[in-house]
Amino acid sequence: MSRLGTNLTCRLPDGRTLGYAEFGCPNGRPLMWFHGFPMSRLDGWAADRIARRRGIRVIAPDRPGFGLSTFQPSRRIVDWPADVKALADHIGIKRFAVLGLSGGGPYAVACAYALPEQTMTACGVLIGGPPWEAGPHYMPWFARLTSWASNYCPTVLQALSAMLIGSLRWIMTTGWATKKLDAFLERLSKERRETEAAERAAGNITDEPEPEISAADRRQRAMANWFGGFDQGSKAFVQEARLLSAPTWGFRLEDVEYDKVQIWHGAKDFNSPIEMMRYLAKRLQHADLHEYRDDNHFTMFERLDAVINALMHEDA
Repeated sequence: MSRLGTNLTCRLPDGRTLGYAEFGCPNGRPLMWFHGFPMSRLDGWAADRIARRRGIRVIAPDRPGFGLSTFQPSRRIVDWPADVKALADHIGIKRFAVLGLSGGGPYAVACAYALPEQTMTACGVLIGGPPWEAGPHYMPWFARLTSWASNYCPTVLQALSAMLIGSLRWIMTTGWATKKLDAFLERLSKERRETEAAERAAGNITDEPEPEISAADRRQRAMANWFGGFDQGSKAFVQEARLLSAPTWGFRLEDVEYDKVQIWHGAKDFNSPIEMMRYLAKRLQHADLHEYRDDNHFTMFERLDAVINALMHEDA
């Protein structure tokens, strides 16, 4: 089964629904894309153009409770690989690469731990969520506060986050915010077009430029991406905040035998401090940490094409 779409679902063995989206080339080399926190399958849009140009099929599943996926009480990070395997069986692929983005990073490492090595052609972590066992003191205050609230007053955190997201949704529909958002997205689109033009001039890209989508479509896509993780409310947000900040991910990092986990990270990442990612790379049996001195959690996105190219080169 191979079809592109943003609102696809499959039935898991335990009866839950797993939502997913597909981007790129429908018959390309498969790449499982694990979304950031608290995003959804729709942040796979970021890889769509790159994937089409490079002949890659991006499969982006929603984690439980996000987007279209059924909430799963008492879930663990280490439970995720079973859902990934079920999705792979559903769409008919035996081997695939994995890329965990931001909060999806720990789930990529969990796959490296739990899935048979012959199942994964490559495993990557881009600006990954860090292991809190490295030391919570490295994390910014708001992350520590969210972690505390998710453990000791989850109902309050759920209510507050729902109010905040509802307010942000409303604000983004106002005329002032719409103009600001359109200008921001146009600037990003212009920068991308200029970069692609330079790459074509250098002979690094041979395909023709793609038609630009309208400002309204860009805005709709951005809003769906930013808020899609809250389509079922904020319960999954609270659950995942607790999981990502837990003392462990449900397994010993030293027990991950997969060869090898590729990690790309900016040294100026405030959300995910580099000290914690160095800890992760040292604890894994086989890991390469690609550290970028001047990049942060957001500027690393400019390296997405190079990251995907390097990861899928491992797959070749």
